[in-house]
Amino acid sequence: MKRLRMRKILIALIVISGLFLVQFPPPVLAQPSSDPRTAFVHLFEWKWTDIANECENHLGPKGYAAVQVSPPNEHAVINKPNERFPWYQRYQPVSYRLDNSRSGTLAEFQDMVSRCNAVGVDTYVDAVINHMTAGDNVGSNGSNVTKYNYPDVPYGPLDFHVDQVDCPECCDRGIKGSDYGTNPNNAVRRCELVGLADLNTTQANVRGTIADYLISLANIGVKGFRVDAAKHMNPEDIDNIIQRVNSQVNPDPYFFLEVINRGNEAVKDVDYFGVNGGQADITEFNYGAKVGQKFLNSPYNDNSGRRENISELETLGPSWDLLDSTRAVIFTDNHDEQRKGEPFVTFKNGTLYDLTNVFMLAWPYGYPKVMSSYEFSSFNQGPPSDGSGNTNNIYADDSDSPNCFNEWKCEHRWRPISNMVAFRNYTQPSFFTTDWWDNGQNQIAFGRGDRGFVVINRQSGPDLSRSFQTSLPAGSYCNVIQGDYDSGSNTCSGDTVVVDTNGQAQITVQPFSAVAIYGGAKLS
Repeated sequence: MKRLRMRKILIALIVISGLFLVQFPPPVLAQPSSDPRTAFVHLFEWKWTDIANECENHLGPKGYAAVQVSPPNEHAVINKPNERFPWYQRYQPVSYRLDNSRSGTLAEFQDMVSRCNAVGVDTYVDAVINHMTAGDNVGSNGSNVTKYNYPDVPYGPLDFHVDQVDCPECCDRGIKGSDYGTNPNNAVRRCELVGLADLNTTQANVRGTIADYLISLANIGVKGFRVDAAKHMNPEDIDNIIQRVNSQVNPDPYFFLEVINRGNEAVKDVDYFGVNGGQADITEFNYGAKVGQKFLNSPYNDNSGRRENISELETLGPSWDLLDSTRAVIFTDNHDEQRKGEPFVTFKNGTLYDLTNVFMLAWPYGYPKVMSSYEFSSFNQGPPSDGSGNTNNIYADDSDSPNCFNEWKCEHRWRPISNMVAFRNYTQPSFFTTDWWDNGQNQIAFGRGDRGFVVINRQSGPDLSRSFQTSLPAGSYCNVIQGDYDSGSNTCSGDTVVVDTNGQAQITVQPFSAVAIYGGAKLS
């Protein structure tokens, strides 16, 4: 069943039942397992062979709905003395050929999509369709291109927003900072983003060429697309391209659009609500910033000396000027924001990153994306690679275990994050909160009806130890933050929590730690 159809069914059930929820549930994908799959992961810059192995060994068994992969098309190869093979070269298309990218070959890509689909994990492709390269380049498949001339597509100067005698409204200058507040259509959506050749997506041939690229991916088995730099394209242009795709692909792919709205900008995320018949989701960048400020205890901007704290998260949702839950793709950080740091929490924050993601996966809002990164010391640093820019393997040829937690950070495998995916899947039917508790500072607890309960202690000490009121049925539950639940043997590798017949649970949480229990990890 498609995500979009599932969304309509869930909303209808809520209306019929008369239930009041904090937010409507996000759209979900029906999967072979009994629980819906409600979170996905971005394996940033992973190779196709490694992603295929990870789908089979971890993502499928752990209940991830999908994996977002780096742009698969031929891209520029940038090798400068002070910038060797940066991450952003993947976002400078040279052609739409899939023969070779930094992640591997076409055959490896096809194999990855097939193997991930077989274990219930969809593939979402990062689609770079707003622009081409910023200059003259050699591509990852050997193509030679100059700016505005891409023979393998083919695109020529007339396919771009380039100033010409007969096109005074075209624009090849860079977007200025002031344009974002005052000039959406004649600059933000028409001029060049950091010098990248801006495609004229009002033209039918450009729209058709982009649609053909996406259709070719869907025919391989790709189920969804992240539209990169969507705010730099007119909504009607994106909608036209998507409708071309939908006319050739059944079922319709899932689309979500990268629209960064910091506030006080001329381009608004709501401008894109009508795209794909109102079914395209939007990246909610403000979510990670607002939640990050609470977990980082950032100072308020009122010169009061006060600091934000996680007890203030009790009302988190659309009332915080966030998108409606049914439209929002959320994340604690992504490949762009983690390089900027605060107010976003990243793997560089250590245990605090665990707690922020535990909250994201437990709280009923949006469609969460888990980030999986690599170690970096400079903003534009590319993935771990050899001297020629060949990305290092994560899986050895004869191994079922990835080389994680070193140069590849693999946050999606950190136990508190990994196990919370199943928590979110199981608690999806109770998409609301109950039994909220906080100490007014940095200790909180809340339930998901009779299906789950979580406690987060963000304080440095002492232990948080008290009796909590839950709505869970009586029994013994595995604390999936500290241990793994084995459904086959009905055992827990870590500590357990007992809930009595009144729903009371005596829980102790160490500093900068959490406890999470749910019905899917209940011991008989």
